[in-house]
Amino acid sequence: MNPEYTESLNKLIEEFGRLPGVGPKTAERMAFHILRTSADEAMGLAKAIGDLKKNIRQCSICFGLAEDETCRICSDSRRDHSVICVVEQSKDVISLEKTGLCKWVYHVLNGHIAPLEGIEPSDLTIDALVRRVRAGSVTEVVMATNPNIEGDGTTLYISSLLRPLNVRVTRLARGLATGSSIEYASGSMLADAIQARSRLE
Repeated sequence: MNPEYTESLNKLIEEFGRLPGVGPKTAERMAFHILRTSADEAMGLAKAIGDLKKNIRQCSICFGLAEDETCRICSDSRRDHSVICVVEQSKDVISLEKTGLCKWVYHVLNGHIAPLEGIEPSDLTIDALVRRVRAGSVTEVVMATNPNIEGDGTTLYISSLLRPLNVRVTRLARGLATGSSIEYASGSMLADAIQARSRLE
């Protein structure tokens, strides 16, 4: 806290500093930027944050981001609902959608299995995925977990649950580097991985 600044300014700098990747200097610059903007612009930002927290919920089907009971993807009749792509987080859906190649629907796990971190299968939406497959019309489940130890372990666990259900289980091809995250992959890398996905044996 800088004693030369007002209490309100220090508070805003502190709040900006809580954001991921924002250090003290960046937080200070952001706070002074808000201070220089008009009241309408500043309140517009505050309203957008308030609306985000008030309106965003989990889709009742895929657990992705939605503002209604179901998200726009699950509600889209033009999508291939017989293919479910399983991802760890909602940001992965956004990354895959940017390729323009995905005509399927999604299932967001909200994490990965990591016993050392205290994250068990019951902490994820795996049971809901199994129920979706058991419901009938699903022919393929594409595993798009991150290509690292936790992601691979989660994929193997889910595939063992789905194998008896007579559904094809595939995963994205290794165009994605091991140890990387889908969130940071380039569009061309994701496109190659989607088109060359392989069946899990």
